[in-house]
Amino acid sequence: DGAIDWDALDELTQWYVRAGVAGLFSVAQSSEMYALRDEERLAVAGRVVQVSGGRVPVVATGTFGGSIEEQASFVRRMAAVGVDGVVVLTCQMAGVDESDDVWRANAERLLSLTGEIALGLYECPQPYKRLLSPELIGWAARTGRFRFHKDTSCMTAPIHAKIEAVRGTPFRFYNANTATLLDSLQAGGHGYSGIAANYFPELYVWLCREFERRPAESLRLQRFLTVADRLVGYKYPRSAKLFLGMRGLRLGPMCRVGNPEFVEEEILALEQLRDYALALIGELGAG
Repeated sequence: DGAIDWDALDELTQWYVRAGVAGLFSVAQSSEMYALRDEERLAVAGRVVQVSGGRVPVVATGTFGGSIEEQASFVRRMAAVGVDGVVVLTCQMAGVDESDDVWRANAERLLSLTGEIALGLYECPQPYKRLLSPELIGWAARTGRFRFHKDTSCMTAPIHAKIEAVRGTPFRFYNANTATLLDSLQAGGHGYSGIAANYFPELYVWLCREFERRPAESLRLQRFLTVADRLVGYKYPRSAKLFLGMRGLRLGPMCRVGNPEFVEEEILALEQLRDYALALIGELGAG
């Protein structure tokens, strides 16, 4: 009926933690965050904090439009549920036609209204995609309030420039793009935060931990993940829920953001992706 499945959320949270993830991004686009009411957003984030029990940090989005004052108010409400950081969507700090100067001024205003709350940045593609320049990323890192960034530029040159802009600071850079992941890790990036972690988090955990120590296997894994990513994004997020069901989790495929039908060949493709991924998990000892 479209209601939040709390039991499934609890099981999913535990499953991610057992897979070895470095953190959980609750209330993100994969969480169908724009289809949740404010109270649901707070409840989902609070539930993930409770179930994860401090084993990994939890962050959640806190900016969903309106004036900067309104967004700051919700950031404070989200922080109060116990998350370790509140995520600022880059597309909510300025309009699509507004300059970086406007963006920074609005971000500074948000900082002034949210005390010492730890914040993160996410180049969310909805309602429009706003990529930050290396200069803005460097400024954010130097404020001491922004702790990490989820990058969706999907291109090596800007990724390298952003990583260089925050080098030597505590600021953490997470790539949302699979095809450029290994390259970004080798350039000094700190990890992955993308949709394929909803399918086989064990493989992304392994790559982020082992890419320096086991380079040949890492390259082989990178190639698999890049090819698999095309199927991962097909009819997402319903495809991810179907896939997780194939992996034994007890959650249904119902989505608020769309429920496309899957024909037999599409189901077979997901099943074969599961089998291939599980074989790699076993071969690498990633489980």
